[in-house]
Amino acid sequence: MNTDRFQTTQVRTREIDEGLRQHMNNIYAKMAAGVLVTALTAYVVGSSEFLLHLFLGGPQRYIVIFAPLAIVWFGFHPDRMKASTLMMAFFGIAVLYGISFSAIAVLASADPTFGVAVAKAFFVATSMFAGLSIFGYTTKKDLTPIRTFATMGIIGLIAASVLNIFFQSDMMANVIAGVGIVLFSGITVWQTQAMRQMYSPSAPQEFAQRMAWAAALNLYISFIALFQYVLHFMSQR
Repeated sequence: MNTDRFQTTQVRTREIDEGLRQHMNNIYAKMAAGVLVTALTAYVVGSSEFLLHLFLGGPQRYIVIFAPLAIVWFGFHPDRMKASTLMMAFFGIAVLYGISFSAIAVLASADPTFGVAVAKAFFVATSMFAGLSIFGYTTKKDLTPIRTFATMGIIGLIAASVLNIFFQSDMMANVIAGVGIVLFSGITVWQTQAMRQMYSPSAPQEFAQRMAWAAALNLYISFIALFQYVLHFMSQR
């Protein structure tokens, strides 16, 4: 009888492990799809002078720049939105980031040196992200305090970034990039741990998908931020 109970426990453990693996893969697939949409949008917009002027040729560029932030704050609520609605909001954010990055695509195509810097920044950001995610997934330490610290820090970082639009200080830009790397690294390790902890094999499919889109958005934003800040330093060389 004890043997049967032990075998049943083993089977149950394997089922949970397999479910967790699928849960994590689902989140990372969503996040990767968002990055791909951003890259494709940047390429398409960057290849068209009309689209570049339409989106970035005047004061409307500030709408494009700050629209993702507005959607995150006011239009992305996993607690009360359907998974399908969250999906549309997520890819809307990815498209807006792609429009913002179209200027990077133009510079990269015109200047091979800058193109190399973009490629290096993407590789470094990907490596950092992978290492941080592995740490967040495997560590036994509670990373919840990091969330509070990083969230407060990011609010200050956004305020400093807005101010630097007017001051155009290179020193402030370097500080913002350095602090941003630290803060979004913290968000990445915390979110990865939270993704694992929030998994429940008994959770309804709709709830699981809503939480997956929320986690994918957090990871997507962290990766995009890491790439931007790493590129800031790479492009100075």
